[in-house]
Amino acid sequence: MKTTNRALTLKELKAEIKKLHASGKKVVFTNGCFDLLHLGHTSLFEKAKSLGDILVVAINSDKSLSCLKGPKRPLVGEKDRAKLLLALKPVDYVVVFNEQTPHEILSELRPDILVKGGDYKLSEIVGREFVKKVYRYPVVKGKSTTNLINTIVERYGKK
Repeated sequence: MKTTNRALTLKELKAEIKKLHASGKKVVFTNGCFDLLHLGHTSLFEKAKSLGDILVVAINSDKSLSCLKGPKRPLVGEKDRAKLLLALKPVDYVVVFNEQTPHEILSELRPDILVKGGDYKLSEIVGREFVKKVYRYPVVKGKSTTNLINTIVERYGKK
């Protein structure tokens, strides 16, 4: 059972990854908003974890998520999103970043593998130059936050 705080700052996580690399562990990294968790996300996390020993999930801060997705988002705040992610078996660490892309955090952490959804072309994947390998996970058809929000609006209306 993991008893340490696994929601870390960038500085803390950088030190942790240094130790993990020194002990021969392979670190896998993925990032996103993860505003409403769904099967597409959990499938990606399971695959990402299978590619290495440690899975780090970086999430956009509330401010950067709002800039990316619009003023009505996030639906779930960053602290709650981090706790939800850490409750998932594949996720070892969560870090929140304020930028709109993970470029800076990837340049600092330098994980072994970067996992992104298959809807990104390799040339569009930010931070690919800081990792040994990029893995594009196929999108789970019909499973997206946008689809989930649309379903809720269709069923329950705009209240």
